[in-house]
Amino acid sequence: MLKDARRIVVKVGSSLVTNEGKGVDAEAIGNWCRQLAALAGEGREVVMVSSGAIAEGMKRLGWATRPKELHELQAAAAVGQMGLAQMYETKLREQGMGSAQVLLTHADLADRERYLNARSTLLTLLQHRVLPVINENDTVVNDEIKFGDNDTLGALVANLVEADALVILTDQKGLYSADPRKDPSARFIHDAVAGTPELEVMAGGAGSSLGRGGMITKILAAKRAAVSGAGTVIAWGREPDVLLRLARGEAIGTALRASTPKLAARKLWMVGHLQLRGAVSVDAGAAAKVQGEGKSLLPIGVTEVQGEFHRGDVIAVRDPQGREIARGLTNYSSAEARLIARKASGEFEKVLGYAAEPELIHRDNLVLA
Repeated sequence: MLKDARRIVVKVGSSLVTNEGKGVDAEAIGNWCRQLAALAGEGREVVMVSSGAIAEGMKRLGWATRPKELHELQAAAAVGQMGLAQMYETKLREQGMGSAQVLLTHADLADRERYLNARSTLLTLLQHRVLPVINENDTVVNDEIKFGDNDTLGALVANLVEADALVILTDQKGLYSADPRKDPSARFIHDAVAGTPELEVMAGGAGSSLGRGGMITKILAAKRAAVSGAGTVIAWGREPDVLLRLARGEAIGTALRASTPKLAARKLWMVGHLQLRGAVSVDAGAAAKVQGEGKSLLPIGVTEVQGEFHRGDVIAVRDPQGREIARGLTNYSSAEARLIARKASGEFEKVLGYAAEPELIHRDNLVLA
């Protein structure tokens, strides 16, 4: 599954990152960072979603059990995040890679504009060979906006950056048909289709005392990642060179395949948007670039803006005859689009007061009709 994957999201759990709560595990993080750097050296783009801030904070604060009060969890996260970020920065720098800390909440991915902002930031970091280390912003979340577990966050990030694969590293070998500790006849699931109802039955059970997830959250995360066409591998995080071996095509852990290919999943999602917020008409040259060459839509080619829309909305692109030739996520609101229509990117700062993306719709966010 990972052999041909160009963009990979890797999620590691609290018990692995903190060696069962003993503190940030420098050796383990160093091993993962070495492998991530090697994958980046092969031309792959990698994103790390790391748990462990609360567990590390608990250790630093001397707490033996995970607190239940939200303010105590937030305090532990604030304390632990310092050590977690420092360790990733140190270990990645040893491998010649830059790192960036990105803290997200559910609200960041639910809001259209913040979703697009987060996506743009992450893709820019990857372009500069900087490895994003992502965690939920536990310091400020509350019951209404928290993801609930970083398995879900890993899947949402895979959707966000349109990853080819999600790897969930855990303290278990993978998925069994039943709890092998209770049922000696339980069989190991090597390969399945993400979203198959039977998988959720197999995965029933609670998480560890350090984390919030369990196998069920990993199965649900794989189902969510599959929506955008990403397959998921659930594997033991301490398996020697697990990421490199997976990338070579070795079968390790449980592979959960997406039923819809990545490009088809994206196209179905975009084309399935029935309530378009607006549209732009383009000249013949822009229409040829978009439709014939798969290029991004630049504002200089826009002749008219219809409707009222916000950054991150799905809008239609129409040729000079009024036919829809594409649709995609707009980088600008309708008001901004009207100001920069027929203008080159070098004029944007003068017109808008700031410089932003040169494209009205980037080709990665554009599908042909």
